[in-house]
Amino acid sequence: MKRRKVLIAPSILSADFACLEREIIAVEKAGADLIHLDVMDGMFVPNITFGPLVISAIRKVTNLPFDVHLMIEAPERYLEEFAKAGADWISVHAEATPHLHRAVSKIKELGKKAGVALNPHTPIDTIKYILDELDYVVIMSVNPGFGGQSFIPSSLNKIRELKKLIESLEKEILIEIDGGVNQKTVLDVVKAGADVLVAGSAVFKAESYETAIKNLRVST
Repeated sequence: MKRRKVLIAPSILSADFACLEREIIAVEKAGADLIHLDVMDGMFVPNITFGPLVISAIRKVTNLPFDVHLMIEAPERYLEEFAKAGADWISVHAEATPHLHRAVSKIKELGKKAGVALNPHTPIDTIKYILDELDYVVIMSVNPGFGGQSFIPSSLNKIRELKKLIESLEKEILIEIDGGVNQKTVLDVVKAGADVLVAGSAVFKAESYETAIKNLRVST
C-alpha cells in the first residue's frame, strides 16, 4: 500500500488565548502542518469565538497554512473577509447555507482551498454532486461548537464511505477529521482514510506539543 503523510492541524480553540502568539509558534516548532481556526457565530453553534480581525492579527506569527473552519450561518457573506485576513483553506458547513455550490465557487475564486464540513448526522450524499469541486471534506466526529468532546464511533464508517466515493472520482480530495482525535482514536481514523487530523486538546493540553504531534502522526 502506498504510504502517505497524514497532516496534523492543531486547533487553537484549545490553546491559551492569553498567549496565542507563543502557542502558535510552539506548535509550529513542534511539527504542525496547519493551524486550525474554529470560527463560531453563536447561531449555527452555541459558542462565539473570533473573526477576521483575530486571524489577521495572528497571520504574521507563522507561515503555516491557516485552515479556517466556518461554523457560521450563511458563510458566503464573509468569505472575502476571511480570505483577506489570511485564510488558506476555508470550509463551510453544508447545513449552514442553501447555496453551497455558490459558497464553494466563491472560495475557489478567491484562490483558496475549498472544503465542506458535515455534522455527525449529515449523510455523505449531501455533497455527492459537488464533491469533485472540493479540495477537502471535513467530517465532524463530534457535534460542533465545543472543544474536548469524545469521538463519535460511527464517524469511521462515514470516513470509509467518503473514501470510496473519492476513489471512484479518481481525484485528490483530502478527508479531514475534526473532533475527539487523540492517541486512542488516531489509528482507527487514519486506517479509515483520514488525511488531515484536527487536534485541539490532544496537542494543547499535552505536556509536550512535539511528543503529542509525533504520536498523532501516523502513516499507512
